Amino acid sequence: MSGTSLDGIDAGLVDFSDGRIRLLAFHYQAFPADLRQQIHRISQPGQPVLLEDYGALDAQLGCLFAEAALALLDKAQIAPSAIKAIGSHGQTVYHAPAGCHGFSLQIGDPNRIAEITGITTIGDFRRRDISVGGQGAPLVPAFHRAVFAQTGQTTSVINIGGIANISILRHDSVLGFDTGPGNTLMDYWCQLNTGLGYDAAGAWAGTGRVDADLLKQLLDDPYFRQPPPKSTGKEYFSPAWLEQKIACYRYCKAEDIQATLCELTAGSIAGAVLEHAADSTQVLLCGGGVHNRQLMAGLAKRLAMPLLSTEEFGIVPDHVEAMAFAWLAKQTLHRLPGNLCSVTGARVPVVLGGIYPGR
Repeated sequence: MSGTSLDGIDAGLVDFSDGRIRLLAFHYQAFPADLRQQIHRISQPGQPVLLEDYGALDAQLGCLFAEAALALLDKAQIAPSAIKAIGSHGQTVYHAPAGCHGFSLQIGDPNRIAEITGITTIGDFRRRDISVGGQGAPLVPAFHRAVFAQTGQTTSVINIGGIANISILRHDSVLGFDTGPGNTLMDYWCQLNTGLGYDAAGAWAGTGRVDADLLKQLLDDPYFRQPPPKSTGKEYFSPAWLEQKIACYRYCKAEDIQATLCELTAGSIAGAVLEHAADSTQVLLCGGGVHNRQLMAGLAKRLAMPLLSTEEFGIVPDHVEAMAFAWLAKQTLHRLPGNLCSVTGARVPVVLGGIYPGR
């Protein structure tokens, strides 16, 4: 799994035997800075991309994903022959599911993963859902239901990566959608002004003051008023989006804008919970955003219900999404649907992804 934060590869070894879901080992492999820049460059909306660059990066990432899988198995001291399959989400470079020709593009060639590791690989999870009218995202709510749903309770699960999403788990239904930016705008602004890839623990945001007028302007974006099903990405909440929004606020200090962006993420997430899941008995938090103390404080200020780490339910926040795509791969192998129509808006449940046999 490599998410919209473009930080690196999360690889998890998941055991589904005996009807249980257990993480046996985990491996994180950071992207080199130059590779992050290449991915960022071809992901920019409205910019020309050479097919030669696109194809080479697709192959390179496939090799890196395979290396990460083998490093994980080496760490766990488990032979590749013992593994049923690899579920590879790939790296999203463009997500635009709207319209009759909507699409979502992930790179990281699963053919290379299967060939290098010798393990059957499942990839390309999103496009089948889009082919039946869905958004292709978010796909994790089905997994969240499998591991976090509790009888008699409404549980909301918030995953804060580059983009944030919510899963609302009720006893008889599941609702889910992307709430808006997670870390993506904060990461961009931090990189631009400090040279650092992200604001560790939200420390820099903590030195700034929220500009109430700017925050109101940011939250007034139509996406936040759009009803679900809906999904978004860095194509929409992009550097250009931010630069246009802050054009009249150049008097703000850089750290004040960072503090305001942190409040944008907290406010848009909390707004989604209060509008669609005010009956939540608890809110579970996962993804890299849980390490941002300023963001966590902003959520706690807005939400009265308990905010809990998924670790309290047996899964470390940084491991949830990798486990989710292992679960989705298992669904595909068993020819079971992986999407939820109530989440993506798909007309029918479908088996997701393509299967690339191992050696």
